[in-house]
Amino acid sequence: MGRIIGIILIVAGLAICGIVSLFLFVGASGGGPEGSALSNAGAILGVALFGVLPLLILGGVGVFLFIRGGQEEAEMVEIRKKERLLGMIQTQGKVALGSAALELKMTRDQLKNAIYELVNQGLFSGYADWGKGEFYSKDLAQMQTTKCPNCGGEREAVGKGLVKCQYCGVELFLPQS
Repeated sequence: MGRIIGIILIVAGLAICGIVSLFLFVGASGGGPEGSALSNAGAILGVALFGVLPLLILGGVGVFLFIRGGQEEAEMVEIRKKERLLGMIQTQGKVALGSAALELKMTRDQLKNAIYELVNQGLFSGYADWGKGEFYSKDLAQMQTTKCPNCGGEREAVGKGLVKCQYCGVELFLPQS
């Protein structure tokens, strides 16, 4: 929406500048009624005040909104990818890293960062076996055991909401209460 408003403001600024400049040019050239000729200095001052100034103000705000709108669109694309990733994991229970990367058009590192961001936001709990390249969604009751759901080994806390199996390397993401 910001991009559209930005374009409208830029076009409006250009239109105002063009109309004012044309009007003052006709007045300075003596094309109006007898005795109404505008001096060159008056025409220049008129173009500067009523043509260029609105163009700078409207054009500047328009360019800002156009650029900001593009940034917001890029952020929304990333948010939609995370929503799709979360939906895939929650509905399927187990998602292969390769298929998620292909479907979402993301690299392995982008997927890993997306999972960590979802964990930090408290939206994802489950575990990821980076070696096998799979994500798993688990119920809270299964996640609160001290055993690794992948190999049965003991888990150790590595960070806020993150537990790692010291034997197989599986990372478990715990929901934050």
